Amino acid sequence: MRRNVLAVLLCMITMAVSGSPVEWQAGGTVVTVEFYTPQIVRVVKAPVDHPYQKEGLVVIAKPEDVKVTHHGNSVSSDVLTVKIDLKTGVLTFATKGKTLLRERSAATFEPRTEGPDKGKFRVTQSFTLDKDEAIYGLGTFQNGKMNRRGEHKLMEQSNLEDFQNVLQSIKGWGIYWDNYSRTQFDDDAKEGMSFSSEVGDCTDYYFTYGGSADGVIAEIRHLTGDVPMFPLWTYGFWQCKERYKSAAELIGVVDKYRELQVPLDGIVQDWQYWGSNYLWNAMDFLTEEYANGEQMISDVHQRHAHFMISIWASFGPKTKAYRQLHEKGLLFDFDTWPQSGLTFWPPRLDYPSGVRVYDAFSKDARDIYWQNLKTLLDKGTDAWWMDSTDPDFFNPTEANYDHPAAGGKSTWRALRNAFPLETVKGVYQNQRAVRTASPEKRVFIMTRSAFAGQQHYGSGLWSGDVASSWDMLRKQVPAGLSYSLTGCPNFNTDIGGFFCGSYNTKGSGSAPQNPQFQELYVRWMQYGLFCPVFRSHGADAPREIWQFGKKGEPIYDIIEQTIRLRYRLIPYLYSIAWQVTSNNESYLRPLFSDFASDRHVWEMTDEFMLGRNILAAPILNPQYTEEQIVKEDAMTGWDKKEVKNDKAEVKNIQWNEPKTATKYLPKGALWYDFWTGQSYRGGQTVTLTTHLSRVPMFVRAGSILPLGPEMQYTGEKAWDQLEIRVYPGADGDFTLYEDEGDGYNYERGIYTTLSFHWDDHQRTLTIGQRKGQYPGMITNRKFTVVLPDGTSQTVNYSGTEVKVQL
Repeated sequence: MRRNVLAVLLCMITMAVSGSPVEWQAGGTVVTVEFYTPQIVRVVKAPVDHPYQKEGLVVIAKPEDVKVTHHGNSVSSDVLTVKIDLKTGVLTFATKGKTLLRERSAATFEPRTEGPDKGKFRVTQSFTLDKDEAIYGLGTFQNGKMNRRGEHKLMEQSNLEDFQNVLQSIKGWGIYWDNYSRTQFDDDAKEGMSFSSEVGDCTDYYFTYGGSADGVIAEIRHLTGDVPMFPLWTYGFWQCKERYKSAAELIGVVDKYRELQVPLDGIVQDWQYWGSNYLWNAMDFLTEEYANGEQMISDVHQRHAHFMISIWASFGPKTKAYRQLHEKGLLFDFDTWPQSGLTFWPPRLDYPSGVRVYDAFSKDARDIYWQNLKTLLDKGTDAWWMDSTDPDFFNPTEANYDHPAAGGKSTWRALRNAFPLETVKGVYQNQRAVRTASPEKRVFIMTRSAFAGQQHYGSGLWSGDVASSWDMLRKQVPAGLSYSLTGCPNFNTDIGGFFCGSYNTKGSGSAPQNPQFQELYVRWMQYGLFCPVFRSHGADAPREIWQFGKKGEPIYDIIEQTIRLRYRLIPYLYSIAWQVTSNNESYLRPLFSDFASDRHVWEMTDEFMLGRNILAAPILNPQYTEEQIVKEDAMTGWDKKEVKNDKAEVKNIQWNEPKTATKYLPKGALWYDFWTGQSYRGGQTVTLTTHLSRVPMFVRAGSILPLGPEMQYTGEKAWDQLEIRVYPGADGDFTLYEDEGDGYNYERGIYTTLSFHWDDHQRTLTIGQRKGQYPGMITNRKFTVVLPDGTSQTVNYSGTEVKVQL
């Protein structure tokens, strides 16, 4: 009896502890809770008799010295309280007495009894959500949904879907599930929400409370790393296709854009510049058509454009890298792309390519990869197109999953989903270590797959080889928003979709003359206008602007107008980029990020915010042609197509004919039509008159929107005469960010910011004193301030505060 009383008294004792984990034992499980910040707590559970060791790949933050209060079965910071049921080990998370999330049951550990992962477990943890609680994130699901309630998904990286294991709730909490093996995610009304991973010594997750979508993103980036800035030129227009087949063809495309005076900043060389599939990914120009690849890159630069090149995570057996990796046992043995050593389609599997994926989990392998890749950097390459970073993994077997990884320290099964993170990290870290580049280049990587934390390594995700269909266009919007909600802000898609062969109704490559594809391409480009990277790409038909017609024809003119608008938006986009880097903001923001109290927007998949000021409402359904249903198999071949409703022979379409569309405007703001200046109150659905030439977009009251000059490439014209659009109806602020446009001097504080403040009551715009400096900065400039009704005033600015009364 005395002992029981003493135990109760001990449980009631409150202790103040700083910076040390709290450990409980419950039901045969050791439960460890450790605060990393007052808002972030790590939870690790392991069987009592199974000590665990784990080398983390994602989390780079260290626990801070957080003052916590330990009171028996609970531990609290000044923000979060974690309470444990000492019988079951089940945890409850709360803030200020308000329950945020409960575990549903104890963690389970199903022993693995054979193979190289013997002695480890399948690890599972379940949770209980509120009945109507919306949850978001996890990755780029291609199902057209935002809310993950009712979802059942085996999360394994692939061509079209990528997973980051980061989930967040409309209630303002988030979870990062820190496991790299294939993971089953389930949400069921009866069984709750759960993560179940194939291999682990323990369950390991981080619970964060940010209070909002932005807050959760900030906490995830605190754990996994901030977002380095891309170069200014990456925000211009990029042209590529599958594929340019010679240096002359590629240079000819740049020349044609310059001749037509259509803006262009980047050109991409896709695969096979190395020649044979036996030389797959040799990372050098080995064919006659690219005999002087270095001169080709120099020619691109002379035309004021930048050069990106395709590189892969695999190597052909005749490459230097293959031999170096094979000698050290650093190649996987599963089937990957290309399966045939011959380059024509369909593949001849009786001539196997022998191509193998490298072990990116090994530092030695990553260094060998870089040693070979540096050849292309030394020849002037500006950016990397890291293809098949999922990687392509065909006909998988248990033996494939058993294969050693990390130089023999682990298995492919245990590390599978973190592959894109490790291969991208290797390139970023090695390039950052190179100090000989003059001028210094920021790392710019575009990759087909991503895991948690990848935002920290100079990379952006494109959504894979998506089909050219309206259905797939509609799915890209929630896919990109979901990706952003995992803390990774840089998302883009192949404008027009990758596979467009079903539109080639008048011969090979004729899709750009097919009205169905023309309308789809225009609307896809208008969605791409809002993505961090604005890039046209695809197979089956070329996508350059002149393929769609000529100047004076509707489709050509609309494409050109959209590209020109993109360049006008770059001062706004680059300022958002700075907020992404310095303040954990996002480019693509679901409407609930700003209007969480408006339940109507919780599951909205066709509208979003670009930064905090522009509401993008792209048209995602055909208005001038019939919708063509296209099904493509991106994983196993380009020839599997199903086509219905083929109305490709439609003639005499009146592309200038106005149509109508309905769009919802969130509660809590006054909205202005970007094109007409008409204002609308929020909280209503409006019917708009639409045109193929204009993407619906709105600006919220209180916004200050900088627009730059039209130009042929970034840097052609100085931003010394910007238009500043002000939208009355609320007070507002905006920070214009400027720097050298490339290099990492911004990390050393070498940049400028200009603050703009709109006082709605006084009808006054204050342009604050310039802060900071950088070489070549604009010292004297003009701002033309414009209101929606057309009222304007031009003022001179030389770095000191200016007030503009309107």
